[in-house]
Amino acid sequence: MKIVIAPDKFKGTLTSFEFCDIFESTFQKLLPKATVISLPLADGGDGTIDIAQHYLGGEFISKEVRNAYGVIVNANYLYSESTKTAFIEMAEASGMKTIVHNDLNVKEASTFGTGELILDAINKGAETIILGLGGSATNDCGIGMAKALGYCLLDESGNEVVPIGKNLPKITKITSENVHTQLFEVNFKIACDVTNPLYGSNGASYVYAKQKGASDSDIELLENGMQHFSKVLDDYFNINTQEIIGGGAAGGMGVASKTFLNGELISGIELVKELSNFNAHIKNADWILTGEGMLDEQTKNGKTIQGILSVRPSPTKIAVFCGKIAIATKTLDTLNINYAKDILSIAEDLNDALTNTKQHLHILAEQFVKNEFAEANFAKS
Repeated sequence: MKIVIAPDKFKGTLTSFEFCDIFESTFQKLLPKATVISLPLADGGDGTIDIAQHYLGGEFISKEVRNAYGVIVNANYLYSESTKTAFIEMAEASGMKTIVHNDLNVKEASTFGTGELILDAINKGAETIILGLGGSATNDCGIGMAKALGYCLLDESGNEVVPIGKNLPKITKITSENVHTQLFEVNFKIACDVTNPLYGSNGASYVYAKQKGASDSDIELLENGMQHFSKVLDDYFNINTQEIIGGGAAGGMGVASKTFLNGELISGIELVKELSNFNAHIKNADWILTGEGMLDEQTKNGKTIQGILSVRPSPTKIAVFCGKIAIATKTLDTLNINYAKDILSIAEDLNDALTNTKQHLHILAEQFVKNEFAEANFAKS
């Protein structure tokens, strides 16, 4: 009997490592002859860097960089000397977590600090850089990052433009004479979990800028800037930026990663599955146990559980454990989920579920093993 444990975190209450530990210990106690493989996962969002370290090894590098508003902060990224691979979360330098939320003013924000982290990794000798998009406080189409890497962004008078979102309409020319000489020797993989285009009603500015502090007039300014700058990018890189799936991610960093970095945009969960050698590990598995904080309609849009469902081999069964299941039983059947339980079903209330997540998951784990592996002949396997 082969069991693969492959969860995402329950944000704020349980790490994917803790989930694995709970189920591992349960199987060791109740079914010690089972072969259990733990593969903690993430979907590319905040915290993916810890999962990356689990598979890549390496060490965390701390560097002083500018946050989205130019304030010096300490940001960390992961670097593996043996594989010459760096894992950078842009949220470390250019994210909402680095600023005071009541001071949000996205049109003044820049991704310069993310560029500083990339530059440091290149100088360390990185040959592959994995860049996680998400949690950003920016809407500058990556011009701050580009500036840090040596690109020049000029206005019609030939003057350099300060690389912040509100200045996108001023840029008329890009030059690359001062770009770091090793930039295009690096293989960039970009963890991107949204499909939004750069601009338009479903683009970066209209969908995400408000939560980063933009007023209605700010959004119009940023939207106009995105549309204007996209034409500059199209001409310089001979590309149609609006056709880039996920181009609007992280305030246009999807497009910036594709153009300025020549990066490959990949679903975050697909990238983590690649790091974990997931597809090889699940061969001949009898069960895959997974979970995340919420199982809802968003699960089908690039989340960890969907990433597992998309590749699970037949006749492998899937068990899902969540904080809350917010989809109908019929939908579970459609997704071919064989077993699903949530913590809210046994907790007294939401506060109990959030406060005692580990204890409740222990209970669900024991219930699952006792219910699904009750046959006596399992002990002989």
